[in-house]
Amino acid sequence: MLIFILKRLGFMALTMVIVSMVLFILLETNLFYKGDVATRVLGPYVSAEQREMWREQHGYNEPTYKRYFLWLGHFVTGDLGSSLRFKGPVNDILWGRLWNTAILGFWVFAIMIPVSLILGILAGMREGSKLDRTISVTSIITTSVPEFASCVIFAAIFVFGLKLLPGTSGMADGFDFKQLILPVLVLFTYDFGYVARMTRASMAEVMTTQYIRTAVLKGLPYKRVIMRHALRNALIAPFTVIMLQINWLLSGVIVVEFFFAYKGFGALLLEASLNQDIALLEACAMVAVFVAVGTQMIADIGYTYLNPRIRFS
Repeated sequence: MLIFILKRLGFMALTMVIVSMVLFILLETNLFYKGDVATRVLGPYVSAEQREMWREQHGYNEPTYKRYFLWLGHFVTGDLGSSLRFKGPVNDILWGRLWNTAILGFWVFAIMIPVSLILGILAGMREGSKLDRTISVTSIITTSVPEFASCVIFAAIFVFGLKLLPGTSGMADGFDFKQLILPVLVLFTYDFGYVARMTRASMAEVMTTQYIRTAVLKGLPYKRVIMRHALRNALIAPFTVIMLQINWLLSGVIVVEFFFAYKGFGALLLEASLNQDIALLEACAMVAVFVAVGTQMIADIGYTYLNPRIRFS
């Protein structure tokens, strides 16, 4: 297991280096954003001498590979640069926004995981029953409605109709739990059906295996068969899906955070892109890559506890 973890850490480092190279080339060589970087920073009304002075001070007259290694060294030591949009260090902006999204994600997962797993297991245990069809239809309907439509529907009901919840979650006047209810509800509604359907399919497949039939025919209590034999193997596929949802939640909640003015990581990524904030975009992208490869490593390790037959070379 230790060798496997070391291999995955090496793969994580290699992946981040490759992504950082591609990211740097796209953003720092005007392949992604056209125009002179000095003009974007200083504005269109500065003189050519001022632009040239800025490029010299910030190393933009050096070869690309030298600038990349300089940027990479700063990034590894925690210096993420300065934000053009917020006029300050990226460190002062990024981690607070990431923490806000972590709070949002915690409540989404705290509600979604038990609900989706329980519904999926119940549907898979009774494949073809009324309960199975009801859960399946509900899951398909909720998953098919995009987030922006759910935002509008829930805002119309709870904000304008019932007037029970605030319409925005800007957190300008301090943190209020009510500000989380609508974003959590939208994300839960969109995502729980997908996990429930995957759990249902996995559980239904396990229930038709020979060892489950043998255990039932031998007279073992049905509850024991489910809890000790079927459930563990049925959770392998849902576990993978749940770990992938962390990546989606980190960078895929842009619509929800922007709609409800929630100051999270997704909204920050959108602001950085719209304002051509290169340093902030690079930092957000690297954080997203780190989370993606990190959650994949956690998922691989989790397989060994769900299925001891899995071995890593």
